[in-house]
This record gives sequence, C-alpha cells and structure tokens, in this order.
Amino acid sequence: MSAHISNVRPEPDQVLADIADYVLNYEIKSELAYETARNCLIDTLGCGLEALDYPACTKLMGPVISGTTVPHGAKVPGTPYQLDPIQAAFNIGAMIRWLDFNDTWLAAEWGHPSDNLGGILAVADWMSRTAIAAGKKPLLMRDVLTAMIKAHEIQGVIALENSFNRVGLDHVILVKVATTAVVAQMLGLTRDETINAVSLAWVDGQSLRTYRHSPNTGSRKSWAAGDATSRGVRLALIAQTGEMGYPSVLSAPGWGFYDVSFKGQPFKFQRPYGSYVMENVLFKISFPAEFHSQTAVEAAMTLHAKLAQLGRSVEDIKRITIRTHEACVRIIDKQGPLNNPADRDHCIQYMVAVPLILGRLTASDYEDSIASNALIDPLRAKIFCVEDPQFTRDYLDPEKRSIPNGLTVEFNDGTALDELVVEYPIGHRRRRKDGIPLLEAKFRTNLNRRFADKRQKQILAVSLDQAKLEAMPVNDYVDLYAL
Repeated sequence: MSAHISNVRPEPDQVLADIADYVLNYEIKSELAYETARNCLIDTLGCGLEALDYPACTKLMGPVISGTTVPHGAKVPGTPYQLDPIQAAFNIGAMIRWLDFNDTWLAAEWGHPSDNLGGILAVADWMSRTAIAAGKKPLLMRDVLTAMIKAHEIQGVIALENSFNRVGLDHVILVKVATTAVVAQMLGLTRDETINAVSLAWVDGQSLRTYRHSPNTGSRKSWAAGDATSRGVRLALIAQTGEMGYPSVLSAPGWGFYDVSFKGQPFKFQRPYGSYVMENVLFKISFPAEFHSQTAVEAAMTLHAKLAQLGRSVEDIKRITIRTHEACVRIIDKQGPLNNPADRDHCIQYMVAVPLILGRLTASDYEDSIASNALIDPLRAKIFCVEDPQFTRDYLDPEKRSIPNGLTVEFNDGTALDELVVEYPIGHRRRRKDGIPLLEAKFRTNLNRRFADKRQKQILAVSLDQAKLEAMPVNDYVDLYAL
C-alpha cells in the first residue's frame, strides 16, 4: 500500500526564491564588477568574431529557415543576420563558445559564465529595437553589464559547492538557469513569474557530458552553451505568457531534481549572491585551451625557449611529468587517438606538446593540418599527469582559486630540468594588471578579422571607455558589429 502524498501545492523551493529575489531586487554597487563586465563583454564578443573564421561554426548559424529576417529582431555580431531573440541567442552563444576562448569559472563545477551573453545581448537588442519602433526608450549597455554580472553570479555561486559533472550532467545547465533568470528580469516578469521561469529551467531536460569525454568527444561541446542560453530565453518568454511553474521542482520527493538527477542531495551554498563571480572570473587571454591546462601551456611555452637555449629538441625528451590538480586529471588527462579538434582542445598532453614543438598554441593548431605533425603524438605519449593533493586544495580554496601545474622534463641521457610551476594563469584576478592590456590586444586582433579600420576605431572608442559604453543604447552598440 503506497504512502499518501499531499497534493497541497508547496511554497517555492528556497533556491528558486533566492534567484528571483536576487535578479529582481539586488543592486550591483561594485565598480570593479562593472569594469570587469566591460572587459568580459569585449573579450567575449572578440572570441565570437574569431570563431566566424571556422566553417564548422558558421554552418550552424543564421535563421532556422534560410532567408528569414525578423523586423526589429536581434542582430548577430559579425554577420548580416537579424533574427528572433531565441535563434539570435543560439547564434551568439555558439560563436562565443566555439573556440573555448571566453572566460571561465572553476569550482566544484566549472563553466563559462559569459556563455549567458548570447541570451542577454539578443534579448536586450531585440527589446531595444522593438521599443524604438514603438516610440519608447531602448535599453542601455549598462543594463547588459548588469545582467552579465547577475548571470555570472547565479552560475558561479551555484557552481562553488555543487558538482553537476560528478552526476554526469553538463555545466550548461547553469547557463540555462542563469539566462532564464536574468532574461525574466529584463522582460519585466513579476516575482512569481520569474520563479515559474526558473522552475521551468530546472524541470527541463538536461544535457549529458557525453560530448566532452572519451570516446565521444565532439563539436556539440562548442554549441551546447548556445543551445542552453537560447533555451533560457525561450523559457522566460513562455513564463511571460502566464504559463505555470513547478514550485518544488528541486525538492519534490521522488520526482524533483535532487532525487532524480543529484543523488538525493540538496544544493549547498558557500555565499549569498552579490558580485563575487564577475570580480574574480578567469579570462582566457593567451591560449584557446581548456582552462585547467592554461598554466601548463604557459609553462610549456617557457620550456620551448629553454630547450632552444640548451640546443635540445623534443626528440631528446624521455618523459614529461605534469604535477597538477584533480579536476585536470579527471577532465583533460587523455591518452590514445584524438579524433577531431574538440578532442584535442580537451587533451592536456596535446596542449603541452604543441607549444613545446612549435612555440605557440592557437585555435588553428587543433585542426587536422597541425595535428598531423609527426612529432606531436610521440611526444604526447611521453607526458603523464600526477595529482598533487595540495594543488587540488589550492584550486578549491576560495582565497586562492589557483589553477596550478608543474612540468618536469627528463631527457634520454638521464638529465632533467628543474620543475617549472605556474600557479596563476595570466587571466587570473591576481594578474589583472598584466592581463588586461593583453586582453585589449586580443580584442583588437579579433576586430581586425572582420572590420575595416574605421569601424574598428568606432568600436574601440566606446568599448574601452566605461562611461561611454554604459550610456550607449544597446541597438547602437550592436549596430557597430553588424555587416
């Protein structure tokens, strides 16, 4: 005989209420958060512009039905497309994530909070063009930065103590939840409607990490975030119609997210929502590589120069040991065949071998033409990862948040180089002084891929000026990137 289950509709799960109250009521007062959000904006858009050089990305872009243009729709930067906000969010989200070169957040769960820009920018642009057509005022870029800060915070704070990858779910679940929440606020939803919208994101089907891991690693990992942020837009629009939500979507016994997908464990929280994540986000500045490898690649670049100085070649190497942290071993420690670029940019052995051989690591170095270099696979086979428990603790320490890797090179003649350790990548908050000029240089390079000098200067004049950018209507800023 089954136990009676109450059919009294409960109050919303606290997690849902906290997210809604944060996006609707919390005022961002941190100048550092807004400054970092501006840098995040230009870096993220620049990553998207670079991805437009890759047919594997561009073949997925444009309207669902070829030739469709949406009046007052959202424009996709670097392209001629003007689309509905859902499809525009997919386009923007896919292009900014394609090369694994936008920002990163590392904790119990990892991810890329700027993935939410796909939904945020598409909705803000569409709303602004629609408002102007109706004789109303558009949104300003400060509104976009505010939404970015809040999306970063939702995704990042949940990620601090809750590992979705350990239950086989992809981190883009948090992109969908964060996008849904901030878009609900942008659309003017009430508190109840916002809670409904966020509940729909949790009750939705969630992506498996299958496409990020051997033996199935593939290109979906490059458009999964676009899919998630566009889904967030869709769910917020559904909630705007008055569609009902599911208040105990997380906690419902037997049928809720915790019991079905999280081994019965409720979420844990290290801190309340504020602006911590944006202030501490990690930028990928030097290398388009999975972030757990960034410091290893930086060390490999230094060792490439050292080998040349010593008159040594990679063929003289007997073994390379990478002393690293647990997340690196679990995600990107990979031996055996690598089948495609998506496979290679999630293999630390490949990402260390290429700079040791060539003295560089660029997005094109994951393509077949470079992977066929006869030196790469033999060197990969000599590279081994070893977890250092202290490195793992430092990685999880909220006061350090380091991403340490140490490389030791041993030669065939029995000699070895001293271990080279890099704890903090150039994109870390502790290295902002060195990193931001390089981030701006990266943005300039990416603008040069798509635009003539005059347009580049127009974009830079507003993008590098905090006050000018914040005061600019969203549609005017997006128009600078239109073709």
